[in-house]
Amino acid sequence: MSPVDRAGLRERVDKALTEFLAGQRARLTRVDEALVPVAEAIEAFVLGGGKRLRPAFAYWGFRGAGGVDGDQVLTALAALEFVQASALIHDDLMDRSDTRRGEPAVHRRFATRHRAAGWGGDPDGFGDAAAILLGDLCLVWSDELLHSAGLDLRAVARARPVFDEMRTEVTVGQYLDVLTQVTGDTSVERASKVARYKSAKYTVERPLLLGAALADAGEVVRTTYSAYGLPLGEAFQLRDDVLGVFGDPAQTGKPAGDDLREGKRTYLVAAAVEATDDAGRDLLLSRLGDPNLDEQGVARLRELIHASGALARTEQRIVTLTDTALAALAAVDLDTEARQALVDLAIAATRRAD
Repeated sequence: MSPVDRAGLRERVDKALTEFLAGQRARLTRVDEALVPVAEAIEAFVLGGGKRLRPAFAYWGFRGAGGVDGDQVLTALAALEFVQASALIHDDLMDRSDTRRGEPAVHRRFATRHRAAGWGGDPDGFGDAAAILLGDLCLVWSDELLHSAGLDLRAVARARPVFDEMRTEVTVGQYLDVLTQVTGDTSVERASKVARYKSAKYTVERPLLLGAALADAGEVVRTTYSAYGLPLGEAFQLRDDVLGVFGDPAQTGKPAGDDLREGKRTYLVAAAVEATDDAGRDLLLSRLGDPNLDEQGVARLRELIHASGALARTEQRIVTLTDTALAALAAVDLDTEARQALVDLAIAATRRAD
């Protein structure tokens, strides 16, 4: 049994999301029938894929801190999927990505709708505006789902600062990512900071601390969760970065080498820039961010990154960070089932695609 499916988690999270979205569809339809495509797009995005890792980390953080299982807890933690949806919709827009999980990105979906209807104005501008608004709407709904799940108000009050901090961190992390691309900063230090705030903290550490807050965990457990969650979240992002360059499109749902076309200044790229010779550095930086980079160009940059030792360095860092996380987890007394689930989640979040 996978760690996400343990205790029927995935099915229960999906059920909570489905019920909430059905209510939101009815709500939007009462405003105007023209909002049905908005409801459909968010339903397709939220329910159409995703590993549900964040609710899983939050749930087992809750259980590990002594929390008692209940549907209301799972419903509250499903709010994390709307934070994720908001971040991805906006990220795809900023990166000008065409696809997400093998389907058109939200801004492309609405641009296509504009063209098909023959509306006036710029189809791409309409798609961009729609993606901004739908991403914002998902963030609003994350708040609403957390508060409407039926949990004790004291538990929600404990969780609220963690939830707010998480959403602030992912937003400023996204800004740092955009800033890094335009300034051309290719340092390993900058790449690590962007990864930490854009993805790592809100993927593992903050969900764990959210669960801990709902369970009213003590300081020892909270400190342990941070010591486990921060390195593991970074390892997760490094694995994602590797897949963004070397991954199989059938598994990633995005074209091969898309991170190279988007000019991502990841740890993998920064390590290659640091390690390669002048000619290799010039080639990498001249082609990084080229939207017209073809398959041959992607293959050449992959070869360069591999030959520089950056891929091996990144793989080793993933191993080191994961080991650090697991060592931190072993140092505290947790519920046996929760401990094993968190160990399994660590492996699932960082394993190689092959």
